[in-house]
Amino acid sequence: MVVALALWPGKAAVADEPVMVNGKPYVYDPDNARDIMRTCAACHGETAAGGGGGVYPRLAGLNPDYLARQIHLFKSHERENIPMIPYATERELPEHDVLDIARYLSEIKLDTKPPADLPKDGFARLEAMKKVLQIPREPGDADAGQAVFAAECAPCHGRNGEGRVMRPRLGGQHIKYLKTQVDNFMAGKRAHDDVEAMRNRSAADWANLWAYLSTLQD
Repeated sequence: MVVALALWPGKAAVADEPVMVNGKPYVYDPDNARDIMRTCAACHGETAAGGGGGVYPRLAGLNPDYLARQIHLFKSHERENIPMIPYATERELPEHDVLDIARYLSEIKLDTKPPADLPKDGFARLEAMKKVLQIPREPGDADAGQAVFAAECAPCHGRNGEGRVMRPRLGGQHIKYLKTQVDNFMAGKRAHDDVEAMRNRSAADWANLWAYLSTLQD
């Protein structure tokens, strides 16, 4: 099996060199990706907007290389995640499936604002709003949080939290999930380049950072 850092044809590390899987050029199979998504949807939602009140993260719109990398880490158990254990195996997610689902998830465009033509019927309005990703506002000083973000987070995660290739989107991600990941970083359960900087931030800094991140939408 050969896995390139850049996963998609046209983005390969060597110009014009196709991504190879089991000795064959990789070809995206959207039908296969949709089949895989049926399993992912149980936790991450039908549109990959996340689930469990923020326990399971939004995957929609994340970089495909980043998504594939996380699946590889789950498969190797370098990143521990109990819900993923039954699925992150070579039998359940061979390499072609990893690439298919990573690309599929990356191309999902979420609605982050209510549609202009919301139905008048109450139940229909509720159903329509379920398809809109809205991150609940966190208490705290969002302006102070923006200063923390600009100093500590933006260089890797983008000026507006939009993410960079192997640094995931923070804007529009569930705050509950982000809090859990920070706890994992500081406990050594998950690797991060700047753990000491995290540990040096006060509780007020974190509260303000969450407040700011909760204001960011796509």
